[in-house]
Amino acid sequence: MTMNTISITSGQEKQFKRFVEDAADKALAEVGLDKDGLQKLIENGDEFQARIITDIRELSVSNQFADEERESSYVYSEGYKVKGITAQTNILRQLIPGIGFADEKLAEQPLPPNAEGWFAIPRWQKVAKTYGEAVEKVLELIKQQHKGKFYNWCEGKLGEQYLRQHERTAKKLQVLGDQQKDYDIMVVPAQFGLCHRGRSVRRAREVFTTNEFGLGAFEIGCMLLTHPERLVSFDDLWIDCAGDEYAPVAVGVFSHAPCFRFGGGEVRFDSCWFEYAFSFYGSASAFLSKSDS
Repeated sequence: MTMNTISITSGQEKQFKRFVEDAADKALAEVGLDKDGLQKLIENGDEFQARIITDIRELSVSNQFADEERESSYVYSEGYKVKGITAQTNILRQLIPGIGFADEKLAEQPLPPNAEGWFAIPRWQKVAKTYGEAVEKVLELIKQQHKGKFYNWCEGKLGEQYLRQHERTAKKLQVLGDQQKDYDIMVVPAQFGLCHRGRSVRRAREVFTTNEFGLGAFEIGCMLLTHPERLVSFDDLWIDCAGDEYAPVAVGVFSHAPCFRFGGGEVRFDSCWFEYAFSFYGSASAFLSKSDS
């Protein structure tokens, strides 16, 4: 479950060093060290540096929910491959009446680290009046595409009291939407779950990079419409929707996240506690460019 290392920028390095210098000046002013006290600190320089390094490591790498990870060897189905963006938009226009176009030239850009391809994802507002209604329409299309071999365990329970977008996801999608404001279909760099396989949903959210965000049931459902071969077997990596929050009993406790899984020869839509870590699940996510995060 290792993630690609992204080199720090010269601007980040300068800002980091400035923080350290400012902290040193602030410490001298607030602690009120005298000559002997400062000399003692200097003589214990190795320990002093070690403590600084430990604090930096703890602040920069989150250990929250670190126990919610499992070793995983689950992968995608052999027949899965990210389609070209034109092929994806053509499929969406066939399935969703009245949907417009995408800025397909965006897919010619280099992918951000950890993204596995460019995906065509419509704005949910172009599909229905509410997010839950948009999810319902996509799930019905998946059912038709799989010739009825699909079961929605959340049927009738996708209203706003049950389902909502995670705040981080809603904000990041708004950024993407503003960048591609003249198009009904957004072109989004994303990964289909492999990057976070074995992690609980809340652990995946915790370790997202600054430009990364979870995808919800609508976005993942659209990706499955254009890539139905992604989930065709019980042995394929199942998909957590970390971009959504779900309240199974509609009492304001959004303790679950939706998911797509496979069983009984059919694709299934369900929800699961966001704190549960299973080796056979992985959270799908998307990315902004670094400058937009």
